[in-house]
Amino acid sequence: MRHKQKGFSLIELLIVVAVLLIIAAFAIPNYMRSKMAANQASAVDSLRSMNTACVTYSTVYSQFPAALTNLGPVQQGQNAPSATSADLIDATLAAGQKSGYTFVYTPGTDNQSYAITATPITPATTGQNMYFTDQSGVIRVDTSGAGATAASTPIG
Repeated sequence: MRHKQKGFSLIELLIVVAVLLIIAAFAIPNYMRSKMAANQASAVDSLRSMNTACVTYSTVYSQFPAALTNLGPVQQGQNAPSATSADLIDATLAAGQKSGYTFVYTPGTDNQSYAITATPITPATTGQNMYFTDQSGVIRVDTSGAGATAASTPIG
């Protein structure tokens, strides 16, 4: 008498694997696009936060900060914010990197102006757009990869 074996045949397992691969082929690119869009939105939000922090700093200290770190948290051993650590943005943003973007702060003459650029760390995966803002508070975008400047298109 022959007993039936329980389990799956090789063909059944191969069909299941093929179906999973097909699903993954559709899901992974959508996931990457949504992650990139989230990083880009985070970069714009970070630039807005930095603009607000710069205006607040300027109001308190009568000039814009000399460096991005000046907007960062109060340094250890200090009891209150100061011109070198104003406690206006978080430590991650003050370090110049957040959500797949690198932020570069450039002070103007006598710290009476500034410019900030946001560039994706890995353009193919973390973001495609490059951003620019200055003391005007207008955030500008470049989608060509050449780098955003004061002449780039304002975001809508």
